[in-house]
Amino acid sequence: MKNVLVTGGCGYIGSHVVRQLSEAGYKVTVYDNLSTGFPDALIHGENLVQGDLGDTGRLDELFSLNRFRTVLHFAAAIVAPESVSDPLKYYANNTRNTLNLLQACVKHGVERFVFSSTAAVYGMPENGVASEESLTAPINPYGTSKLMSEWMLRDTAAAHPMRYVALRYFNVAGADPQARMGQRTPEATHLIKVSCQAALGMRDKVCIYGTDYPTPDGTGIRDYIHIEDLASAHLFALDYLEKGGGSTRINVGYGCGASVREVVAMVRRVSGVDFTVVESERRPGDPAMLVAKADNIRQLLGWSPRYADLETIVRDAWRWESKLQGR
Repeated sequence: MKNVLVTGGCGYIGSHVVRQLSEAGYKVTVYDNLSTGFPDALIHGENLVQGDLGDTGRLDELFSLNRFRTVLHFAAAIVAPESVSDPLKYYANNTRNTLNLLQACVKHGVERFVFSSTAAVYGMPENGVASEESLTAPINPYGTSKLMSEWMLRDTAAAHPMRYVALRYFNVAGADPQARMGQRTPEATHLIKVSCQAALGMRDKVCIYGTDYPTPDGTGIRDYIHIEDLASAHLFALDYLEKGGGSTRINVGYGCGASVREVVAMVRRVSGVDFTVVESERRPGDPAMLVAKADNIRQLLGWSPRYADLETIVRDAWRWESKLQGR
């Protein structure tokens, strides 16, 4: 069996990827400090090692005891507004800890590296559509910390026999279609999760921040991608590297967007609940539109989505949130 290390594999995205890796026949070891992850998200008995990427001694021991040739790296802090108020947390947890991991990878001969990056590296693209060649100009420390990690990956791969794929995620949403796992982060800010929680009576309202954007209905447009499609992109990236593909960075999105109003209307339709919606002023730094130019992932990796439908994303999210509440 192929032996792989997954950092942050107990989190929302990492756990879905771990499940798909296990189902594809990989032998998975998960390294997670469990600050935001859940051990019971590992549903196939994967080996869990509790530890922090800041603990370089524990990392070295882990690599010494296993012959990892492949690493998938998810461990990170991901709340953009928090990164503005506590930037050093993000440079420590995201950038410095990625440095620690890369040093261990070089020392122990890792050949393939798949990195969990973000569309936040683009900041606010002029026309709202970002390709891999678009200017990278992050507007918060979260995006900057991820971009710095991409730079370290680029330079490490140039100096050592390690190849990588950096996957730049757009708006990840939904849950496992069988409701075995989904997002459990407390105080989550993702629109679909927040709207489902409002429909379940867990929140008193949903706020729409900005209704005067230059979009068809005045609200912001985002490229929402189902968590299962996002997870599968990592297996396609890994297959690409196993077949000798060169280092690259790739957008992971559908190439189309949905507005805030469209998302809220879909959650109301799926749930059958007319929850309260409050319109507020724009938030600083929110672009009117952020959508992926998503040709490369199809052409280079051979990936194609299975769940590219807003109603499917919302139904799976609703099923998961209902399960969490015992409904």
